[in-house]
Amino acid sequence: MPREIVHRGRKISVALDTAVMPDGSTVRRDMIFHPGAVVILPMVTPASVCLLRNHRFVIDTTLWEIPAGTLEPGEPIETAARRELAEETGYTAERWTSLGFFYASPGVLDEKLHLFVAEELTAGPMNLEPDETIEPVVLDWSEALRMCIEGEILDAKTITAILLWDRRRTDAGASV
Repeated sequence: MPREIVHRGRKISVALDTAVMPDGSTVRRDMIFHPGAVVILPMVTPASVCLLRNHRFVIDTTLWEIPAGTLEPGEPIETAARRELAEETGYTAERWTSLGFFYASPGVLDEKLHLFVAEELTAGPMNLEPDETIEPVVLDWSEALRMCIEGEILDAKTITAILLWDRRRTDAGASV
C-alpha cells in the first residue's frame, strides 16, 4: 500500500505508511526519514574528552553531548565528521577511528548515525550554526564515564559512544 509524505522539512520528511500484515489486517505507521548523521567522540588526550553543553529546544534542556551533525547531500561521512568536529569544538584531528553505525530509534526513524573517535586534536576556532548554543568542555575520561553511568549524561548517542569506546579501550588494555 502507499506511503504518503505528509511533511517535508529542512532535514526530515514525515510519512504515513499503510501496510498489510500477514494476517490480512491493515496498519498505519508514522515514519520519519533522515539523511543520516555523524557522531564524533573527541579525545583531547588519552585521559580526557571534549563534551558539549548543548541546549536542545525540543525538550528545553541543556544536555551533555558529543559533536554530531546531519550529512549534507552526497557528502562522504568522513568529510562530515571532520566538518562537524571543527564547527562544534574548533578541533581538528589527525587520527580517526570508525566505530561503525547505529540507529537511534528505528521504530519511527531511519536515521543512521556513523560513530567516529577523533584523536591527536589541534585546537582552532569554532564555527557554530546560527541556531546552535554549544559550550565545549574538556573533562577527564573517568569523569565522563562516571557521568554516563550515573545518569548525568542523557543523550543516547553520547552514552553509546562513551561506553563503546571505554569497552574497546579496556579490551585493548588501556588504563585510564
